[in-house]
Amino acid sequence: MLGRKVPVVTFRTRVRDEAVGGSNPFRWQDVSSDNYFAGKRVVLFSLPGAFTPTCSTYQLPDFEKLTPEFRALGIDEIYCISVNDAFVMNAWGKSQGLENVKLIPDGSGEFTRKMGMLVAKDNLGFGMRSWRYAAVVNNGTVEQWFEEEGYSDNCDSDPYGVSSPQNILAALKSQKIAA
Repeated sequence: MLGRKVPVVTFRTRVRDEAVGGSNPFRWQDVSSDNYFAGKRVVLFSLPGAFTPTCSTYQLPDFEKLTPEFRALGIDEIYCISVNDAFVMNAWGKSQGLENVKLIPDGSGEFTRKMGMLVAKDNLGFGMRSWRYAAVVNNGTVEQWFEEEGYSDNCDSDPYGVSSPQNILAALKSQKIAA
């Protein structure tokens, strides 16, 4: 994965637009992966699903809380991607009170598939989802890679630790010290 360019895909997002009016003032907006990654150094993390226990209790909230530390180490943005649609991702972001982490809906799983991280989670009733991983991406190129162990379809466990924000911060800090 190191040195690999992230896939070029178009994400179907929903953005707030007061001009739409009504009780649901959102419109569709296509956003390319270039919009997210070009000219920026970002942390991208992926997880099996919005509203799931580990993702909602630890992973997303910890990235949100630790954003200032990431920024101090040269990270411009933190993105969370999941094989969920824009409606689910927006509702999850709102329920989490996000201000720093940006959510990317990969509803069709195209980005996740092209990253080689799409797995079946039929054993949980999820269908196709992302394996848990994270990456430091610099101008669209994977600079560091953090993949949970045991990548497989219908895995009995949901490993979490390698892709935790604390682990990524430690790697970024050790890289800074070595530089």
